[in-house]
Amino acid sequence: MRLENRVAIVTGGGYGIGRAYSEGLAREGAKVVIADINDEGSMATQHAITSAGGEALAVHTDVSDQASTEAMAKAAIDRFGRIDILVNNAAYFATLPLQDFDEMDVATWDRVMAVNLKGPFLCCKAVVPQMRRQKYGKIVNISSSSILPGNPKRIHYVTSKAGIIGFSRSMARALGDDNICVNSVMPGSTASEGTIIAYGQEFFDRAVASKPLKRVQKPEDLVGTIIFLSSSDSDFITGAAINVDGGVYPY
Repeated sequence: MRLENRVAIVTGGGYGIGRAYSEGLAREGAKVVIADINDEGSMATQHAITSAGGEALAVHTDVSDQASTEAMAKAAIDRFGRIDILVNNAAYFATLPLQDFDEMDVATWDRVMAVNLKGPFLCCKAVVPQMRRQKYGKIVNISSSSILPGNPKRIHYVTSKAGIIGFSRSMARALGDDNICVNSVMPGSTASEGTIIAYGQEFFDRAVASKPLKRVQKPEDLVGTIIFLSSSDSDFITGAAINVDGGVYPY
């Protein structure tokens, strides 16, 4: 119960990897705000947490919209009185088509940046005033290990996730005086509900060959790192990027 009496917001927290984060934080005692544009998923996750004896609140949230992120923060404060943890997980990925650079249209590029890069910025703007009042906060931004090799078919996605590292490091310096830690996590190819539907189980099975740890990466493999960065165990860590991919790209 390392997060007892803490309040956590998880964007994209109702589905796939985000749901694993939400449920993992709740098991450690956090009150979880599930901020997701997928209402069905967020309500299902809320029910799973409350049925297990935890506290949770599903809030419809579009991270690319400032008014929506501000409403998200207000809902958390109105219900639980504080905000201790923000996990910026929401991203445009699973339904993103694989395309050559020449085929990528500007509208898709802009949408990827709006969700994956502007979204964390807007969510931080929404929650940081409360964290400053508390003189305490943990922000965990989800990047991707795909930024290390690059991917010619997902240039927009990789660019947005590389931007998360720079954003996190700069925010760590900006918020250090307020005792707010900002770190990032770089997941490898993870077999979640959405990605299995999009790419098929065989895609993840083939990826095993390149890993020192010979198995498919699952959402649960990321939860421990999220809990660590959300808890007091990491109170003197900020600006860090932790790669969790089974050893494919040591970082």
